[in-house]
Amino acid sequence: MTADRVVVTGMGPVSSIGVGLERFHEAALKSVSGIRPITSFDPSRLSVRIAGEVDLPESLAPSGRDRLADDRCTHLGMAATRLAVDDSGLDLTAEADGRVAVVIGTGIGGIGTWESNTRAVIERGERAMRPRFIPMAMLNALSARISLEYGLHGSVLTMVSACASGPDAIACAAMLIRSGEADVVIAGGADAPVVETIVGGFARMRALSVSDGDPARASRPFHTDRDGFVIAEGAGVLVLESLDHARRRQARIHAELTGYGRSSDAFHATMPQPDGSGARRAITSALRSAGLAAEDVAHVNSHGTGTPFNDAAETIALHSALGAAAPEIPVTANKSITGHCLGASGALEAIASIQAITSGLIPPIANLDRPDKQLHLDLVRDEPREADVHSVLTNSFAFGGHNVALVFGRMS
Repeated sequence: MTADRVVVTGMGPVSSIGVGLERFHEAALKSVSGIRPITSFDPSRLSVRIAGEVDLPESLAPSGRDRLADDRCTHLGMAATRLAVDDSGLDLTAEADGRVAVVIGTGIGGIGTWESNTRAVIERGERAMRPRFIPMAMLNALSARISLEYGLHGSVLTMVSACASGPDAIACAAMLIRSGEADVVIAGGADAPVVETIVGGFARMRALSVSDGDPARASRPFHTDRDGFVIAEGAGVLVLESLDHARRRQARIHAELTGYGRSSDAFHATMPQPDGSGARRAITSALRSAGLAAEDVAHVNSHGTGTPFNDAAETIALHSALGAAAPEIPVTANKSITGHCLGASGALEAIASIQAITSGLIPPIANLDRPDKQLHLDLVRDEPREADVHSVLTNSFAFGGHNVALVFGRMS
């Protein structure tokens, strides 16, 4: 039944490697890194001074009023939403009242606003705080802002599951459509964590790469010498619709969301389960949901953070879930150039996965001159790889043990 099928009709990537579908895809294929020295604040007191920062084009930058009224996370998320809605060709004013929903994921929301106002109240007192501090900083600020911007009266939800928040939102969107609650869902993730407290906090727990050479080479997923992730800001938003709805309006369909799986490690606050069993459960559930066998997977877009433990655990999970097919499936890792955008990363990787389907090109993993030979994966490197990418498995794992796997397929 087509009523149970969920398709992607719009996509909006906002990242350090590029804003908009064309720039994002071109940079991914050419391994153009967005990692460079931090410019948004003075990082001289920190041990890590590099990140992936977004350069919003003037056409998508907030106006003077919105710039003051919203946090940086909302600025990035609204830019991605406008790109996705424009790409979808949807006239949201013509949609049935209450049939368009919003589900946005974020790891830490308006953290920049929290940081600046906390400093202000400690140093100068209450009157130094922004009057809009609370609505700017609250985790549901972006979801609410999208609803206000477009006048949407359906469900407006915020998913908070750390680095799995974006794909968690996409999975939730599919559930809303399949249940009949919504015809259209604007879904994805956004985070703006390049602020002193967050960069310093991740550095303090030794999660970040301490490479002191070329910043563009610091993010090294699956490399023998990987030493941590590189933090970044960004947003990725998708427009999902029921197939019936998309066909009625004769929409262009990028791909179909065929399956999703979610699980919890229930193991540790920050460490992945070493045997990958939690991640395996999410992957297995996603493939079952999509009706795919392991050998049906044409490509894996990995979580691939570049931390020693995470890459190893994900590899074990892939071998466990995919069996003999695992070493034969080409794997990429977008974080090698975008950095890790926390709750936005999985949504951006969903967009990259769909672009691999539509273009037949798998982007390479950057900085992979010495792949870890113990991992036994077909790691795409050096050049884009031409392939019949009819289906993609994309993984996202997070602090707290959250695991989300999505499966996208070519529209048939």
